[in-house]
Amino acid sequence: MTQSAEPVRLRGMTWNHSRGFTPMVATAQRYCELHSGVDITWEKRSLQAFADQPLDQLAERYDLLVIDHPWVGFGARADLLLPLDEHLPAPFLDEQVAQSVGPSARSYRFGGHQWALAIDTATPVASWRPDLIAVGDLPRSWADLLKLARTGRVLIPGNPVDTLMNFYMVCSTLGEDAAQSEERVISAQVGVQALGMLRELAQALDPLFFDLNPIRAYEAMTLTERFAYCPFAYGYNNYSRDGYARRPLVFGDLVEIDGRRCRTTLGGAGLAISARCAGVEAALDYAAFVADPVCQRTLYFENGGQPGHRSAWTDERVNLACRNFFSNTLRALERAFLRPRYPGYLHFQDCAGAPIRDDLRHGGDERTLLERLDSLYRESQKEGQPCGRSMA
Repeated sequence: MTQSAEPVRLRGMTWNHSRGFTPMVATAQRYCELHSGVDITWEKRSLQAFADQPLDQLAERYDLLVIDHPWVGFGARADLLLPLDEHLPAPFLDEQVAQSVGPSARSYRFGGHQWALAIDTATPVASWRPDLIAVGDLPRSWADLLKLARTGRVLIPGNPVDTLMNFYMVCSTLGEDAAQSEERVISAQVGVQALGMLRELAQALDPLFFDLNPIRAYEAMTLTERFAYCPFAYGYNNYSRDGYARRPLVFGDLVEIDGRRCRTTLGGAGLAISARCAGVEAALDYAAFVADPVCQRTLYFENGGQPGHRSAWTDERVNLACRNFFSNTLRALERAFLRPRYPGYLHFQDCAGAPIRDDLRHGGDERTLLERLDSLYRESQKEGQPCGRSMA
C-alpha cells in the first residue's frame, strides 16, 4: 500500500489584531479545506513585538510574512523575499495594480520586482463618535480642529512613529513631501511651520496621547466617553462594525490646511513569501487566493480584514457592514504619501519620531531638531541597521 505524501506545511507571521490575524486564519482554514495536501498555521505578535524583530530573522523562521512596504528595500538587498513577479502570472499582477487602492500595490514594488501583494491597506483618516458629536460640529479646517481640541474631546495617536507620520502629513499637505532629496528630510521653512502646528495641537490635548498607537487610541475612544473626535489615525474599519466596539465609530476624510485636505502617509500590509520557503508553489497559490478580489470582499473582509483590493472598497454590501468606512475614506487613500523604501530607511523611521515627540512635549529649537533629523536621514542611507517600526 502506497503511503500518502507528507502535507506541505507553511508557517506565517502577522500582527495581533482582529484586522491582522483573524482574516489570515480564516483564509488559511478555507484554503486548506480546498487543498488537502497543505497545512497553513498563522502566528501573531503584538504590533510592537512584530516590528521589533528584523525581517531577516522573521524570514528565517516563517514562510509567509505580513510586512510593511518600507521593508521591501532591505528585503530585496538581502535576498530575503521571493520576487513574486517571477512566479505569479503577469495578468494577475497587472490586475492587482489596476485595482489597487491608492499606491498600495506599487508600494511593494522595488528594484524592478514585486515583493508582496497588497492584501490590506490603510492611511490615517478621521473618526468620531456619532453619539458624542454631530456631523455639523465636525471640524473642517486646522483652526476648527484646534478649537475642538481645546474642549478636551480630541485624541490622536502620538507615540514616536505616529508622531513622525503626522509630521510627514503636515509637511506634505503644506506642499512638500518628506525625503525627496539625499541631504535633508524637509526644507527648514516647511519643517519649522509643520512642527509649530503640531506643537500647538499637542498642547491642546491630554498628554496621554503621547503613548498611544492607533489601536489604543481607538480603544480609548470606544470604551470611554471622554473623546469624541480623532483627526488622524491609521484607519481600522473594525471599530465601525456592529458588535466589535462598545460604541462604534464613523470614519471619514480629514480636515483642510490652507484649503487642502490633509495628505496622510500610506500604511497597510502586504503578503510576502520568504526566499527560504520550501513549499513555494503552495505559498504562491495561497497568496493569490487571499489577494483575489472575491476573497478580499467576502471571506477576508468578513473575518475582520481591511482589504487592499478596490472592488472591496466600493462594494455596497461591504460598506453597509461598516458604516461606509471604505467609501468615506477612499479619497484619503488615493492621495496618500508613499514613504521611502531604500534599504536603510527603517533606521531613520525608528529613530526620528522620538526627538519630534520630545519637541512637541517639551519645546525646543525647531531648526536644531531639523538638523538632527537630517543627520539621521543621511546616516540611514548608508549600510544602516535593519531595524524599524511597522505601520499598519
